[in-house]
Amino acid sequence: MCIEHLRHGDVVRSPRSYSEPSGKGVNVAVALHANAVDVVTVLPAGGFTGVQITGMLSDLDVPYVAVPIAQEIRSNVSLVEPDATVTKINEVGPSLSDAEAAALIREALEQVGVDDWLVLCGTLPDGAVERLYIDLVEGAHGRTARVAVDTSGPPLRGILPFGPDLVKPNASELAELTGRALETLGDVVDAAEELRRRGARAVLASLGSDGAILLDDSGCYFGQARVDRVVSAVGAGDALLAGFLAGGANGRHALREGLAWAAAAVQHEGTLYRGRAPHTRVDISDDLDRNRALKEPCTAAGLAAGSRV
Repeated sequence: MCIEHLRHGDVVRSPRSYSEPSGKGVNVAVALHANAVDVVTVLPAGGFTGVQITGMLSDLDVPYVAVPIAQEIRSNVSLVEPDATVTKINEVGPSLSDAEAAALIREALEQVGVDDWLVLCGTLPDGAVERLYIDLVEGAHGRTARVAVDTSGPPLRGILPFGPDLVKPNASELAELTGRALETLGDVVDAAEELRRRGARAVLASLGSDGAILLDDSGCYFGQARVDRVVSAVGAGDALLAGFLAGGANGRHALREGLAWAAAAVQHEGTLYRGRAPHTRVDISDDLDRNRALKEPCTAAGLAAGSRV
C-alpha cells in the first residue's frame, strides 16, 4: 500500500495499493519462475486467504503444492512512503497441528531430487514441531539435495548444527544470532565466519544499502549494486536469494546475479518480481575493506543503531 506520509493517529489515504501473493518462500519462487527457473512452491493454505494466494499463484502460472490446514493463513500489509520508508503490519500466523506439519514435510521432500535446492523460508508457525526445519534439512540431504535457509532467531540457531548448505541472514538477524554489534564490513565477516563454524556451509548476508557479503568454500566476497532510486525494499532480500541460487549458488558470479535481481526488486512498487533491470552495475570484490563503516549498523541485539525499545 503506497502512502504519502504515515501520520500516527490520523487518517492516511493510499493512492495505490496492490494485493499480491507474498511471503519469503513465495517471493523466492515467483522470482525464479519469472526468470524461467523450474520451481515448485510448497505452502500451507487455509481459509479465505489460502484460497486467495493459491489463486494468485495459478494466475502467475507458478507451480505449487498447497497443504491444507485448519486455520487461516495470515495477511500482511506494507505501507510504503515516497522515500522508500516501509512500515510493516504483520498478522499473527496460524498454528499447525503435528499432522499438518508432517504433511508439509512430506510434500516438500517429495518435490526434491538429486542436486535440487530446497529453500526454507520464514519463521516456524505456532504449534509446528520444533524439528520441522531440522527434519527437512536431514530429509533433503538424504536425497542428495541441498538446502538454503532464510529464517531467524531460534529456528536459525537450531538448524546450524545440521549443516544447511546456505543460510541468508540480514544484518539484524546476523547480529542477534551471534550477539555481535555490526558496525563495519569486518564485523559482518567475523559474524558470518562464526555461523560457518557453527555448521552453515555458506553464508549470504544481506546488508540493505550496504550490499551483501558471501562466505563460502570459494572465498569471501563483498558486493554492491548501483541503484539510482530505491522505490521499495520489500522483497529485496528474497530476490537476492533467488538470483544467487539461479546464478549457481557459489562464488562471485552467483553473488553478482543475486545483487542484480535485488537491484531490480527495489526499483518498483510491490513484491512481485518483474525481471532483472537492464544495465545494472554490480561491483564484486574479494579484497574488502574490513574497516569500512556500515551505513546501516546494528547493535548486538539486532537493532538498528540508535533504535529504542
